[in-house]
Amino acid sequence: RHTDVVTVGVPPTTPELLRAAGRDHLNQLAALPGVIAATLSGFRRLRRRSVERGEQPDLARPLRAPQTFVNHVISPGRTFATATLSLNQVKETSKHLRISINAIVLAMAAGALRELLLRYDGRSDRPLVASVLASTDKSQDRITGNQLSGMPVSLPVHIDDPRERVRLIAVSAAIAKEDHELLGPETYERLITYLPPLIALPSFRWLSTRAAHNRLFNLPISNVPGPRKRGHFGGAPVSEIYSAGPLPPGCGINITVWSYVNQCNISVIADDRTVADTHEVTDAMVHSFSEIRSASGLSGELTKVVTAMPPATAG
Repeated sequence: RHTDVVTVGVPPTTPELLRAAGRDHLNQLAALPGVIAATLSGFRRLRRRSVERGEQPDLARPLRAPQTFVNHVISPGRTFATATLSLNQVKETSKHLRISINAIVLAMAAGALRELLLRYDGRSDRPLVASVLASTDKSQDRITGNQLSGMPVSLPVHIDDPRERVRLIAVSAAIAKEDHELLGPETYERLITYLPPLIALPSFRWLSTRAAHNRLFNLPISNVPGPRKRGHFGGAPVSEIYSAGPLPPGCGINITVWSYVNQCNISVIADDRTVADTHEVTDAMVHSFSEIRSASGLSGELTKVVTAMPPATAG
């Protein structure tokens, strides 16, 4: 028989907390030269590898995210929309094209954004840049918390042919992943710890009210591999999973995709001035997936998936 024993300790006093904070700051300062050296070394590796690859005219250049209808000072209001695809069809498409599910999601987003750019901007002649979340904690034993970084991935929205968009997405995603490893997956996280808390909050608030154009990326896109077996919460079955990330300064749309059991669930959050109806984005994602399948020789007719959320389209 196993018995758990919980020991309740005496909470630390204020002087003890201050001393611990002081020690932490000293440790941070002592580590700073190593962090700077590792960062510079990572940038040198990136530069060397970029020269080896040569010119990539169909991919976006670093720090060159173009200005689009998505990019403006974000309003306080938020809108939300969802759509669900068959995960089996997504897997079938992925296997047929010999690319990852993540690449399929990015290709869907590229096609959808091309459609929206032509509608709202009247042109789609330059590749966009997506910030794609990447986990920096690969531990099999992690059960809580997130350790995340972002990878800039070029989206070939200027390409009309869905098959060519898929090919370029595979290339840009592979380059982004390699660059992420060359720079060091934890570099950004280590650098951000040196931003003083007293400065960070007012700085981000100031930026959010003035940033009309984020040159690093146009929008964030996340693809989350969820459970393949149906889960329960408080004894009730979980029918589907949707989540919504934040809108960074200058980015009016955030796309998050969850795979769960037999579903590929698309969630889009936007501010209330980017699109007339956020379902325009989810509709465009579904349409883009159908286009990719048809262009690849698969059936463009999509399987209907039963969900608790009633299907909705742009009104």
